[in-house]
Amino acid sequence: MARSFANTKLVVSALINGVSVTINISRGLVISGISSRWRWGVGVGIVAFHQVSTVPKNNNIGKVNNQSRGNITSINSTGRHSSDLIYKKDDDEHDEDEFVFAVKVVEEQLQVQRSWRSSSSNSKGVPMPTSCDGRGIFVYDLPSKFNNDLMDEYECKDIVPWMNFCEYFTNEAMGQPIPKLGKGWYGTHQYSLEPIFHARVLKHPCRVYNENEAKLFYVPYYGGLDILRWHFKNATDNVKDMLSLELLKWLDVQNPWVKNSGKDHVFILGKISWDFRRKIESSWGTRFLELDQMQNPLKLLIERQPWHINDIGIPHPTHFHPHSDNDIIEWQLKIIRSNRKSLISFAGAARPGASDSIRSLLIKQCTSRADDGKCRFLDCKSGGCNQPESVIELFMESEFCLQPPGDSPTRKSVFDSLISGCIPVLFDPFTAYYQYPWHLPEDHRRYSVYIPKEEVRDMKVDMVERLMKVSSREREDMRRYIVYELMPGLVYGEPNSELDKFEDAFSVSINHLLDRVTNLDSS
Repeated sequence: MARSFANTKLVVSALINGVSVTINISRGLVISGISSRWRWGVGVGIVAFHQVSTVPKNNNIGKVNNQSRGNITSINSTGRHSSDLIYKKDDDEHDEDEFVFAVKVVEEQLQVQRSWRSSSSNSKGVPMPTSCDGRGIFVYDLPSKFNNDLMDEYECKDIVPWMNFCEYFTNEAMGQPIPKLGKGWYGTHQYSLEPIFHARVLKHPCRVYNENEAKLFYVPYYGGLDILRWHFKNATDNVKDMLSLELLKWLDVQNPWVKNSGKDHVFILGKISWDFRRKIESSWGTRFLELDQMQNPLKLLIERQPWHINDIGIPHPTHFHPHSDNDIIEWQLKIIRSNRKSLISFAGAARPGASDSIRSLLIKQCTSRADDGKCRFLDCKSGGCNQPESVIELFMESEFCLQPPGDSPTRKSVFDSLISGCIPVLFDPFTAYYQYPWHLPEDHRRYSVYIPKEEVRDMKVDMVERLMKVSSREREDMRRYIVYELMPGLVYGEPNSELDKFEDAFSVSINHLLDRVTNLDSS
């Protein structure tokens, strides 16, 4: 693991949380002191470091003054939980030290976010009796244009050109039931997190109607649906930013927002962080999360920006929304007993236009072993993944599920595989390990297998042969941990759910949020 300067490239290798990450960055990188911040932007397989126009006052992170871009060029598996960095010293030793610091921030911030975790559940995630005293949740009654109007019968038909979203917004945004999979299963869209979370907060026992009794302030702005409707239309930046700017004007006259500069406020955003961090040279997305007013609030997203301390990743919504403890127990028994006919499966599509993508190589390896039943490929490009039951049934019959990055590092499919008892095989640490500190354990070996994507790209590994070496005992131990320890905390119960023995993904998130803002007073 060496780091050195070449003529025009900065090559960095860092061992972070158990994986070694090597990044090539264009020369000319200028780094200021550690009191400012890095920003990270992602395309398919691209890591971009560039100038940040607004710097949060409450963060101490490195900042890049000149725009630079780089690719993750090698990631090698190593021991876990280490932050040691080994590099070659040269004339630019000071810049190297600052860069190393910026890389280490990824792990350090995850540790900080883990320290915010609630004490309201025991080691197995079972809820402990808690009081709402001093833990009130105030839900802003926003004008409907900021949330419900984005789902009305006129808007939902036109969100994206190739599908009608209206059916996904039925049953309080869970979608239509899927009887074939059983009770609690719905055709939920991956971008439905905002209304699903909103419906649960409205019925939370700690909800208060007097803002003076509140500790946490929830802003039910459907920012993901707002930007989704403009992604595939020829809209100007001003049009895309309009609603979010109106929201901030509305908040600027609210006493709680002004009182603590938004520090005790939370936004739930159902798209990835990069969609709200539009770069100057790009027209994709909005600038919502780059605005000064948005640096203090907590933001819960399906994919976080790893160098922003107040970006917290929470699970993608899956198709399973249990009502009761029994719904969860019945599903646990079903998937633990499932006949796993295949060693490996992959549900996805190639990315021929993405030079960094390893999907085509994985598909080739998988299909070459189709005859002996070792690997099954479900081609999403041909519509094979349009029916949720097809994907879930495939995963229920598989020991391992391949989860390479797609259009961004994270995949909803990771959570589909976990709730199906299928062990996810990850190829990029940003897919899960650096994303979900409240819902996934720090020791990723307990629930996943990691194969460096560089080994796949350089054809140094036969993925099937590698996974065949995982013993049946190891697979069983991982599956039992996934099914009995992780799975309940990865699903969002339905709006009227009555869970006593388990904390679902919503309860985990809201309890951690309440602890976080409560501790703000003491600090």
